[in-house]
Parts: sequence; C-alpha cells; structure tokens
Amino acid sequence: VEPYFETVVLAGGLIEDIGSPEQRQVFLPKIMEGEAIWALAWTEGRSRYDFDNVTTSARRDGDKFVLSGTKAAVIGAPWADKLIVSARTSGGQRDRFGVSLFVVDRHSANLHLQSFKTIDGRRAAELTLMDVEVPADQLLGTEGDAVAALEACRGRAIAALCAEAVGTMSVLNSATLEYSKTRKQFGVALGTFQVLQHRMVDMFIALEEAISLTQHLNLSLDAQEPDGSKLASGAKSKVGYAARFVAEQAVQLHGGMGMSDELNVGHYFKRISSINVQFGDPAYHLMRYAQQS
Repeated sequence: VEPYFETVVLAGGLIEDIGSPEQRQVFLPKIMEGEAIWALAWTEGRSRYDFDNVTTSARRDGDKFVLSGTKAAVIGAPWADKLIVSARTSGGQRDRFGVSLFVVDRHSANLHLQSFKTIDGRRAAELTLMDVEVPADQLLGTEGDAVAALEACRGRAIAALCAEAVGTMSVLNSATLEYSKTRKQFGVALGTFQVLQHRMVDMFIALEEAISLTQHLNLSLDAQEPDGSKLASGAKSKVGYAARFVAEQAVQLHGGMGMSDELNVGHYFKRISSINVQFGDPAYHLMRYAQQS
C-alpha cells in the first residue's frame, strides 16, 4: 500500500523529465533517499481520463501563481509531502495547450483534503484549492505544455501498472494451482477434475500473454519507439482484461474462502480492480488503441 508508484514513477519521472536543473537537484535526492512522499493531482470530477480537460485555474500574480479548483481521487495525497497539480494557465477547458504543472506543498494555506480509503487498502483524497499561492519557481516544466509531459508520464505509468498486474496474476495462479492440489471434494483433489484443469490452463495462458505484452511495452518505451503510446493502450487493455479474468477465476476456484478477507486472494482481486481504473480502464484504452490504428 506504500505510495511508491505515485512518488517514484509518477512524480519522480515528471521531475526528471521536465524539471529544471535546480528542481531536480532539490527534489530527486529526497525521493531517492525515501525522505519525501509525492502525489500527482491531475484527475477532476468530470475529466474522465483526459489530461486536457482541466477546470482548475492558475493565474499569475507577480512572482507567484494563485491556484483554485478541485482534484478528485488523488492517490497517496493524505501521506504526501508534495503534490504535483495540473492547472489551466490559459485557453479553454478542453484546449490541449494551456495546462501547466505546479509543485504544491501539501500543507499550503487554503489547500483542503478530504481523505478516504481506497478499495485496495491505500489512501486517497479529494483536493480543494481556494486561492492557493505557489511561488513562480515551483512551475514544473514549460508553462502551458503539461499535456505532453503527462502523456509521456502515462506511458511509464501503464508499463509499471502492467508489471504489477502481471506479478499479481502470477501469485493468484500459483495459489490457485496449489489449492487445487490439496483441497479435496468427493474424496479426490479438485485438480483432478478436467473442467477445472481447463480453467487453470486458461489462467496460465492469460498470464503468459500479459507477460509478453508487458515486456514488449517496456522495451518499446526504453527504445523511445514512435508507437509507444499506442502500444501502452493496447497493453493496458489486454493486461487489464486478462488480470480481471485471472482474479475472478482464482476467487471462484477457492470457493467461499476466496471471498474472505483472511485470504490474500481477495486482496489481490481488489488491487487488480484498482489498477484497471488508473490512467484509463481497459475499455477506454481499447477505444484509444482503435482510434490510433
């Protein structure tokens, strides 16, 4: 449940990509040493998964910016020391250009958090910014060009989430196989029933396909191939559906105990459910993949 993904992959990646030399020198060492927790606040109540659909505003006032608006379901925000907040500095609500990123102290005046527990045991918060003042040197990257930075961040985020989903699927497959060998029904082990063997084979195939796609995506992003964004959507969709299938089968094949909090199978199911909605659910990315074909 630790906000490693939010701090290192999201915030750390953005700072490394678009931060100034001074910002990288100040922020990255504390992240690498584990002394600072960060969260990325980009989602809004009506934004769906679109980076350019931003109503939170930032207006310049001398040597500072003044931010106002709300952010929804910011994972890790209750634990965070710093937030990276997207806000519109120019343009209309859905304009691609005009969105900027700001480093905001979580304890800033007029910044209010309503925290809650997520389905997978982590913490998130709804943020309300009411004329929060941010020094101009806390602008991250080029003013008005945050959408491109967030799109690059999304590729890395999806690669990390797919890798975690693959690890979760692997654990669920192993646990289900072991259970089928030891749990007896009608005097014989569950694993001896051919219909259940077929289902576990399908789970294994789903895992292997997810592993291949995740490896392909990571190699593509590392090589900075031009179709990395499209491949990320394809992987997020395919791995998402595969992980959901494996989780559902694992719960059902464990029977009644698969629904209990005492068994880790249910917790992995919840984590997969959370992964599937971060940075776009499988249906969203299937549509996005089709639009880029």
